[in-house]
Amino acid sequence: MLQLASQIESAADAVRKQWNGTPRAGIILGSGLGGLANEISIEAEIDYAEIPHFPRASALGHRGQLVCGSLGDVPVIAFQGRFHLYEGHSPQQASLPVRLMRALGAENLVVSNAAGGVNPRYQVGDVMLIEDQINLMFANPLVGVNDDQLGPRFPDMSAPYDADWMQLAAEIARSENFVLRQGVYVAMLGPTYETRAEYRMARTLGADAVGMSTVPEVLAARHAGMRVLGLSTITNVCSPDALSETTGEDVLAAAATAADKLLKIVRGVVESLPAKD
Repeated sequence: MLQLASQIESAADAVRKQWNGTPRAGIILGSGLGGLANEISIEAEIDYAEIPHFPRASALGHRGQLVCGSLGDVPVIAFQGRFHLYEGHSPQQASLPVRLMRALGAENLVVSNAAGGVNPRYQVGDVMLIEDQINLMFANPLVGVNDDQLGPRFPDMSAPYDADWMQLAAEIARSENFVLRQGVYVAMLGPTYETRAEYRMARTLGADAVGMSTVPEVLAARHAGMRVLGLSTITNVCSPDALSETTGEDVLAAAATAADKLLKIVRGVVESLPAKD
């Protein structure tokens, strides 16, 4: 981890050359959800290729661009695309967007993803508020010599997702008259979708949704003392007894159906932040 500080600083310097704002929040847009960036009043768009140490975004539906501007009156940055371990990236690389947003001044993270629903009550197009997570990637971005400037050696993970934000998100869903699920997200390495036995295992362990991202980002965010809201769009129902084939294109199409609900939550939560301290 000791090389991270210099990498983060050079990445932050590159962004500051194109945008001099201080974000209150950083948003990571998952598969099929990059269109949410259209709601931001854009002041700068920066390709990942222009940011030092940022890998190329190669996942389906990930544009690979940083959008800087404001949502309402709140300055934000939004990452259209993330880095997955299954692409061959290290956990430290997967969490670089979080490290960058924190270096630029953001203290709040909103993270979204597309996930398979293992809770039998879930339906395609549901949005799930992530209340907790299980790391079955068996990898952690904090492994290695700790840099105390970035965070503590042993960060507490008893409440990785902010309770007040979860309550606010639930209130927004009620006021907008749509169902908001709340459950546990389990992250697996991928890139294969799970077998029937793996879906049964995930459900037995207490998971409600399964995906291939988010956990490394949240670990880095909590290490850095950031407040986190997590949202999963349920893009396929993973019933081990009635399993159908899943494709990446199906996931993107299903994610798009929930974009309106996701936008209402993200906008409401971000706009609850003061524009300035």
